[in-house]
Amino acid sequence: MKDQVAVIGVGCTKFGDLFEKSYEDLICDAAFDAYADAGIDQGAIDAAYLGTYLPGPNGGKAAVSLADALRLYDRPITRVENYCATGTDAFRNGCLAIAAGVAEVVLVLGAEKLKDRGGRGLPRLGHPLLAKGNSAPGLFALAANRYMHTFGIGRETLAKVAVKNHFNGAHNPKAHLQMEVTEEQVLKAPIIAWPFGLFDCCPTTDGGAAAIICRADIARRFRDDYVLVKGFGLAVTPGRPYFDPTFDYLGFRSTQMAAQQAYAMAGVTAKDIDFAEVHDCFTWTEISNTEDLGFCAKGEGGRLAAEGRTRIDGDIPINPSGGLKSFGHPIGASGVRMIYECVQQLRGQAGDRQVKSPELGLAHNVGGPGAVSCVIILGRN
Repeated sequence: MKDQVAVIGVGCTKFGDLFEKSYEDLICDAAFDAYADAGIDQGAIDAAYLGTYLPGPNGGKAAVSLADALRLYDRPITRVENYCATGTDAFRNGCLAIAAGVAEVVLVLGAEKLKDRGGRGLPRLGHPLLAKGNSAPGLFALAANRYMHTFGIGRETLAKVAVKNHFNGAHNPKAHLQMEVTEEQVLKAPIIAWPFGLFDCCPTTDGGAAAIICRADIARRFRDDYVLVKGFGLAVTPGRPYFDPTFDYLGFRSTQMAAQQAYAMAGVTAKDIDFAEVHDCFTWTEISNTEDLGFCAKGEGGRLAAEGRTRIDGDIPINPSGGLKSFGHPIGASGVRMIYECVQQLRGQAGDRQVKSPELGLAHNVGGPGAVSCVIILGRN
């Protein structure tokens, strides 16, 4: 698979409280932004993949939602839903279609409209008794507390992740929360689920993002600075890891397995990655994921953040976009938005948040919590 697929165009809407935009608006805005970036019109698209998780009454439960919004008919379109890995898995499926020879040019699009639904946050799904009363912050907090107890870190270490990602997001005009925060503000914010305060949690967000991919051997027809897909991996573990007696609450095996697959396909190790967009739904999640992705040993992720090594000018920049924490987390769009950021960075077009001369970037999602993970590695041609 390595170097067989190229990214020739990317697009992304502003993320945020987009009450003036419909689900269809987000799809159209992201798609036409990507078409313009690739220099193509819609007639060039052979197939499409729609990543969406909670479309609700606004549509999206089938591929026709993408087709109707774009008037993109009479060709294969597939809807992908895989917890918070929905967007990156949609991208992975698009790459497989090209590698299989069934399409030359593919649109991958993620969209989510979460802000104008009836309830707050995300609706809880699952067993009516065993899942009663749980929440995403509450479930991730179980693991965060065990991790912090085992490795002896405090909330001030988590706060450094929030400060960094808000700083990066403040330099990103498409981010949901474009504001810097101080460590004191993070620590004094209302507690959502201990140890997570308000600024330890990513926001609920509307948004859309898109990528145009094609066979690598025809990529130069569209642009010279195309980006190559170097590797990817997807791994699934038990859907309720907190009921698994072997689950140690110190990280997520799905991320470890998906990363190993992606590194093996790309023929690289974690040390070769120049920057990463890492799933930071909560501040602790970024710390744990940097370990599971191999950027440091288990238990050292907090020190990596505290020493500033994950800042844009550090030796392994993490979430230069601002991450889910600041850019926002419209679930189906997040993974494709990470691809968008990786492509911008590899082309040297990230402006104030540009990482110095990157050759390889990595995008990572984990969801479930922890039950499914997808890792994508992209590189300059």
